[in-house]
Amino acid sequence: MPNQAQFDKVSQGKGFIAALDQSGGSTPKALKNYGVNEDAYSNETEMFDLVHQMRTRIITSPSFTSDHILGAILFEKTMDSDIEGKPTATYLWEELGIAPFLKVDKGLADKENGVQMMKPFDPNPICEKAVSKGIFGTKMRSAIHEPNEDAIAAVVQQQFDIGKTIISHGLVPIIEPEVDINAPAKAECEDIMKAEILKQLDTLAADQKIILKLTLPEKAGLFTDLINHPNVARVVALSGGYSLEESCTRLRANDGMIASFSRALTNDLSAQQSDEEFDAALMNSISKIYEASVGEKAQTQAA
Repeated sequence: MPNQAQFDKVSQGKGFIAALDQSGGSTPKALKNYGVNEDAYSNETEMFDLVHQMRTRIITSPSFTSDHILGAILFEKTMDSDIEGKPTATYLWEELGIAPFLKVDKGLADKENGVQMMKPFDPNPICEKAVSKGIFGTKMRSAIHEPNEDAIAAVVQQQFDIGKTIISHGLVPIIEPEVDINAPAKAECEDIMKAEILKQLDTLAADQKIILKLTLPEKAGLFTDLINHPNVARVVALSGGYSLEESCTRLRANDGMIASFSRALTNDLSAQQSDEEFDAALMNSISKIYEASVGEKAQTQAA
């Protein structure tokens, strides 16, 4: 069973989940956005050391607290590293009261039939490792680009099939079938995806709980049925390339959703900032995301 205190915090608390899980393919871009160019490192080890320094700076910032943040999603190398002498997951929970999640997928397969499935992987070894490290939940991502019903059904089924294995380890899976914000038929993709998620939710036992991480929808309130489903602990929103302002505007239009932003959280941070500048920039993003997550929602059509 999941840690009950962490489950209560994540499922009922006021705040959002910070996504700090950029992995191999996206790490150089994340570092470049942070002001660290590729000439600053000569191999993958040095690259990951630099990104861990960035994540450590975020997590140890006075702005990064459980007053606003319920959970944080980590990359495996971040989980394997320490912050101030403690394993990252232990530090998050014991020092900050923030539930640790782990990205477990191995990346996306090539686009086929308008979707990208997850590359096949056995979730058991990484789940066993996650449990030993004090991780609360997991995250895995697929991508949807076109409204192909059979392909979207396959994406959602893959997520739930692996999700059930993750649940068997006492972890709470974040299931993320991301609809591309630039998909020409984004609303149609979202309708198909929602119907498939509802079908899969009906295959879960009463005690099997998941979190859904979904693209902010074109139709405000589209995911209300998912938010209210007894097997869904939370529905969180990904920023997906929207700006911080656009992400927050769309989030405010969707009652019951909270944020799980990555780029929108960290885009204004720079390695060149003083600690005071860094903390102020992070607090600015956190405050806006928190307000959009828990503030009074505007029941209007998302732009």
